[in-house]
Amino acid sequence: MYQSSARVFARIGATGGTTAPSVVLGRAVVLGASVAGLLAARVLAEHADSVLILDRDELDAGAGHRSGVPQGTQMHVLLPAGMHQIERWFPGFSGQALAAGAALLTAATRRSYLDGRRKVGGSDVDMIAASRPFLEELLRRRTLELPNVTLRRARVTGLTFDGAAVSGVCHQSATGPAVVSADFVVDATGRSSRLGDWLEQGGWERPPMRRMLINLHYATATFRRTETDAVPSAVLAGCTARRGGDIAGAAFSAIEGDRWIVMLGGYGDSRPGRDVGDLLRRCREDFPPEFARVVDNELLGPVRTYSQADSRRRDFHRLGRVPGGLVAVGDAVSSFNPIYGQGMSSAALHASCLSAYLRSGGDPRRPARDFHALQRVVVDAAWGMSTSADLARPSVPGPRPRGHRISRWISDQIVAASVTDPTIARRFDAVVEMRSHPTSLARPGTLARAVRVNRQATR
Repeated sequence: MYQSSARVFARIGATGGTTAPSVVLGRAVVLGASVAGLLAARVLAEHADSVLILDRDELDAGAGHRSGVPQGTQMHVLLPAGMHQIERWFPGFSGQALAAGAALLTAATRRSYLDGRRKVGGSDVDMIAASRPFLEELLRRRTLELPNVTLRRARVTGLTFDGAAVSGVCHQSATGPAVVSADFVVDATGRSSRLGDWLEQGGWERPPMRRMLINLHYATATFRRTETDAVPSAVLAGCTARRGGDIAGAAFSAIEGDRWIVMLGGYGDSRPGRDVGDLLRRCREDFPPEFARVVDNELLGPVRTYSQADSRRRDFHRLGRVPGGLVAVGDAVSSFNPIYGQGMSSAALHASCLSAYLRSGGDPRRPARDFHALQRVVVDAAWGMSTSADLARPSVPGPRPRGHRISRWISDQIVAASVTDPTIARRFDAVVEMRSHPTSLARPGTLARAVRVNRQATR
């Protein structure tokens, strides 16, 4: 029976399992120990005798930023959808994170601005803010506490196949090259995934990739935080393309270690650089006064930058031939503009798709088409929202998909109304936080209300 994308999205985001887990696999191998890989390993632990995670980076406690996560130096917030899914797999995770110093961002302590205008309160749910290494280390520790999950430092070099399914993973470690047998493999190696190469080498199809040039740049710095209960604890100051052109905006939040993290973002030539003086000046002159209060504290370390040339999407659901026992998750499937903070939550929802697939009773050694269909709903939601907003920027070349003009008009109406109308703000925030599907914003009642609010504002 047909189900709308919104209904499927809601089912994926539910936090309960529909059936009891069962062990249906011998060894599962996860490629990559970032957020997507760790959550996939947690799901697989309920369905495999053993789970092996392979990652090329040194992952000892306190390792800090690592080359496999180049965006790890930038600001990260765990949105409600991701927080609820992680709590599903690791009960008490949020409490552990907060006890170790992560910041709780309540509705009362968050503020948002758009083009310099303070927005009305919208979302009434909590979020967690911390550095990426902090969140990953806690997630990794919880994952490796599972008795059937192990981690090995190794660089994956290829896959082996036996008939119609994957059979093993080739890797290079300190002891030399080796092949580990596998009944199920999850690729979580990120946006630079080589899975397409490995499939072609094995005689399979390469998943088609979509690329959209965005030429995005971030600059981030941390400052000492002396207030014990700082209000606001987080501020987002966005700039629309109409007012800011290629200037995306700025944001800050409290994080662990009694620190503030401050981020500036821009497209094309609006590139924030490593110059400390420029970051301080822009925070004091170009953004709301809360930014000046934060950057007047002691600067801790250098300004760190990150650039992303494009958004990428690999459409596994379009493959005619695909080996059984093989899926991809996280940025290996869809790597979009991280400015919307949806990356970790998307990865968590991919894990939910994997759980639903493995609980369905199908043969995991056959092509995972049911998984790809579920995952596509999550990918479409995040990709569509991200790329639509990016295409409004002057320097983003496109191409514009069919229907972009009308979808852009709808989005502009909703965003403008969310500044002053609490009802629209709540519905908009629910979509940004990945608690609701984007199609909910195009419902006649919501759109009509947004148009009415904007007309009244114009008068």
